[in-house]
Amino acid sequence: MIVSVVSMPEGVVTRTGLPEARERLRASGLVIVTVEQEDDDPPCAEQPLSRLLGVEDEAWEWFGEPQDEVRAEYHGDFAACVVPVVHSGRRISYVQVLVDPRHLVIFHRGPVDAVGTFLERLAVDSPAESFVALFLFLQGVLETFRRAVTDSHLEVEDLEEAMFAERRPEQVRLLARQRRHAAQLHRAFLPYAALAQEVLVRRRMTSHGLSDERRALNSLHEHTVQLVLLEIESLRDAARRAAGSYASLIADQQNVVINRLTVVSMIFLPLSFLTGFFGMNFAFLTNRMESEDSFLWLGLGLQLLAVVMAMYYVLYRTHWRQLRVTHARDTLDDLDSLDSQS
Repeated sequence: MIVSVVSMPEGVVTRTGLPEARERLRASGLVIVTVEQEDDDPPCAEQPLSRLLGVEDEAWEWFGEPQDEVRAEYHGDFAACVVPVVHSGRRISYVQVLVDPRHLVIFHRGPVDAVGTFLERLAVDSPAESFVALFLFLQGVLETFRRAVTDSHLEVEDLEEAMFAERRPEQVRLLARQRRHAAQLHRAFLPYAALAQEVLVRRRMTSHGLSDERRALNSLHEHTVQLVLLEIESLRDAARRAAGSYASLIADQQNVVINRLTVVSMIFLPLSFLTGFFGMNFAFLTNRMESEDSFLWLGLGLQLLAVVMAMYYVLYRTHWRQLRVTHARDTLDDLDSLDSQS
């Protein structure tokens, strides 16, 4: 395990072991401890991590165990939660946090960018209380989601612009990847948003002695949670819109192909009619078709008559009837306006 201890207000990060971290937690003042369990570390079966850090309450024996679900618990002066974090661009991990009035302990498996950023900012932010440090860390967690959403949103917009410039088959795979990433962000963040809304509102309503600073932090975090949730929903809408745009481009291309086939059919259909008509071997054609005039009247005249009748039917059914209905409606509207003025 990699254990880092930070004593405030100095903000100096010190690498140490669990026994020394336990002794530092017993000291006075605000102490922040981060525990990173590496992949090759064997599981600790002798004692839970909370007891190794000096927390004897059995309610926190789950701290340090594999937790891939959002949760929040309160027992006396202690509070603990499990929060999702986005790191390395797309990967989602779960970080466990244990806090009391003087200590803040963060446990995670593998490196997490948000924890490193939080430790680097401690010397600058210098939180005076453990709960203030907790809210600073949670705000950093929300920032990881916001950065992930912003990067994905820009990728979706660039991909949509590239589709309109030149459509390529691999864009379907990239779109599916973005939609899946948006769904993963939503699935990971939605339970945290619901839990944060419930806990923060309930604590604000039931804790009558809550300081103005704590109330302001609660309101800020609640507002940021709702903002991140809206941004994730916007990313999902953008991914769906880009997929719809790709489907529209395919439909337009199919329409172009159909139009070309229609033009080719219009060219060869009269020729097919002529060869089929004059290829029929019955008495009327063999006895009557003896001159060029007969060929023109029957061969070309029948085609022109059929085209004129078809065009008249189509135009009458679509354009002319609609024009007459529109003209009659406009006339009635004019008469109604004149009656109202008079």
